Amino acid sequence: MDVSTYVRGFHNMDAVLKMKYKPLGNTGLQISQLGYGGAGLASIYKTTKDDEGIAVLTQAIKKGINYIDTAPWYGNGKSETVLGQAFKNIPRESFYVATKVGRYEPDVEKMFDFSRERTMRSIDESLQRMGIDYVDIIQVHDIEFAPDLNIILNETLPALQEIKDSGKARFIGITGYPLENFRTIIEKSKVKIDTVLSYCRGCMFDSSIQDYIPYFQEKGIGILNASPIGMGLLCEAGPPKWHPAKNQIKENCQKAVKYCKDNNIQIAELALKHSLELPGVTCTITSSESSDIVDKNLKLLSTSLTDKERNIYNDVMKRFMEPLRKMNWEGIEVNQYREKLAKLQDR
Repeated sequence: MDVSTYVRGFHNMDAVLKMKYKPLGNTGLQISQLGYGGAGLASIYKTTKDDEGIAVLTQAIKKGINYIDTAPWYGNGKSETVLGQAFKNIPRESFYVATKVGRYEPDVEKMFDFSRERTMRSIDESLQRMGIDYVDIIQVHDIEFAPDLNIILNETLPALQEIKDSGKARFIGITGYPLENFRTIIEKSKVKIDTVLSYCRGCMFDSSIQDYIPYFQEKGIGILNASPIGMGLLCEAGPPKWHPAKNQIKENCQKAVKYCKDNNIQIAELALKHSLELPGVTCTITSSESSDIVDKNLKLLSTSLTDKERNIYNDVMKRFMEPLRKMNWEGIEVNQYREKLAKLQDR
């Protein structure tokens, strides 16, 4: 079996054979087309018990998912801590894990720190929480929140290079919502960028990641696509109150959810299928709170939509999603953060 993360006696061979694997840029890693989002372990969208989360993750890896995405920000370290508990019974060679630096605590004044000193401490904290010696990818978390991108270029990325050189990480990535920032960093950085991760930019209401895929491919950069259901916009439970999307995006998505529900179609499954079919994307990352969801997601990889599902999907795209093509919420979260920070600093 030509999958370097396959472990005889641990994996479900039949499930692994059904999984699709793609090269992650020029890293040499072959990663599953579907990735595991560690944010779910921190109960960010739905309350999840630790033992249930561990069982779901273990099942996902046994069935061929070999890419795990996490961050200190997810539950103020909880996601990494739960992963550490899970990793005690999962062979290290069976998965690739990526974590992040730069975004940390809910407290606005302590939320972001892109300095070299904090970055160097962060990787050690993450490794300790997860109980491992190295991560496969270390990423700068949400680069748009830095006071200036020069901090990323002059402090954070050189620190990540030190971390890589020390053997605590194998590859370096950047993450964020505004896509043009990626090009800026890639063009100016003296540190080699191996991967980019964006969220809600490769989904039904916004596929703008596709405009950048040729550039990333030319540079040999792996492309990671997170939040295929738009951080809750494309599911029946709906988005959390803090969701930064503009009202028209929320309203159109609500209408799409209702339309699918009225036709006995799960819009979340259509949304994930849409993202999985985007050409050029290496891996789509989503959280799975239950074993049933893992199985449904895996099934989407190897099955086609029914005629009814395809017709509903086409209707949803034409009626509700196409009008949103030029819309996004770039700058909204950053401005909210900076306004809150300024008020606190003016006290």
